[in-house]
Amino acid sequence: MSVRTLQDLPAPEPSLGIDAYHRERELALDASPKCRENYQRYLAATRRCVEVDYLPIKLDIENVSRCNFRCTMCVVSEWPKGRRADDMALEDFRRILDEQYGLLEIKLQGIGEPLMQGGDFFSMIRYARARHIWVRSTTNASLLHLRENFKRLVDTDINEIQISIDGADAGTFESIRVGSKFDRVVENCKAINGHCDQVGRKPTKMWTVVQKGNVHQLEQLVDLAAELGFENQVFSLALSDWGIESWNERNSDVTVSGLASTNLEALVDRGRALGVKVRFWTVTEKYDTSSPDRLCAWPFERAYLSSDMKVVPCCYLGDPNVMQIGKDLRQSGGFSEIWQSGEYQEFREAHLSGNIPKVCQGCYVGGGVREG
Repeated sequence: MSVRTLQDLPAPEPSLGIDAYHRERELALDASPKCRENYQRYLAATRRCVEVDYLPIKLDIENVSRCNFRCTMCVVSEWPKGRRADDMALEDFRRILDEQYGLLEIKLQGIGEPLMQGGDFFSMIRYARARHIWVRSTTNASLLHLRENFKRLVDTDINEIQISIDGADAGTFESIRVGSKFDRVVENCKAINGHCDQVGRKPTKMWTVVQKGNVHQLEQLVDLAAELGFENQVFSLALSDWGIESWNERNSDVTVSGLASTNLEALVDRGRALGVKVRFWTVTEKYDTSSPDRLCAWPFERAYLSSDMKVVPCCYLGDPNVMQIGKDLRQSGGFSEIWQSGEYQEFREAHLSGNIPKVCQGCYVGGGVREG
């Protein structure tokens, strides 16, 4: 592998492998003629129309908007008692999946720690997996030991579990993930990966948000991944700002710039020697308005549903207080009605015309202003 730029670095892959991902997609399509018909309409779309004749094939569904950590780079640290809204009810989640027959993949987590919900979280995963919907989630691993959650989570048949590890020792980890206990997280990671080894199926993936506070530990983090039993590891080179100017400034201050691709490639080699597949999540190119295939895919492909049943355009915003489309899902005809609504069409038109909404401009070249 010859890496010249950050764009050349290997990107994340499904923990269970790309073949498993495609296999589940085919099982979902085979199980529902309506799902297959919807998928074919989606594939035929060109991102040139404000009206779409298909339902989303993916959704981010936030089961809780609260967390037991106060991470320095996360907006939760500013929420009163680390909570924005109530948890999503299991009945509401089931209603969403029953209505959204086109779904092939969901991320069941948003801004918060999903395991705080308890049993309903596991029930949600099982409900989706019964339809062969690919389910991934993210956890801070702090609660995996309670009631043997590490077993309960893996045994739901979840497809991917991203576990956030932002430091290779207690000092670094706990300074970033405020409120955490490094030793507890370490033991919980060993427990879940040990259980995965026992059942012969490992959906886990270690995920590190690279920032000034931990950039000196990248090699040690690869070593830690191997020690904890991970076979997949991702270094994220991008921090979110949730469309909030103050958080853009705050996280820009801790973003690491000037990382050498050759040094990062060495991490891949280090992981290979330890049996860990090291990959990188990086946003080196922004969207632009020059052609439909260069636009952000979210307005035409997927959406983010918050725990209090509101529609947010994407996970980079993740908070209906920043931007919401339509009414509360319980006050409308459901997500399908909002997806096809005039308000959503106006949002797509803004992208197609180059009049990018202010909260989206940070993801576009030149703020999304089209020349000429």
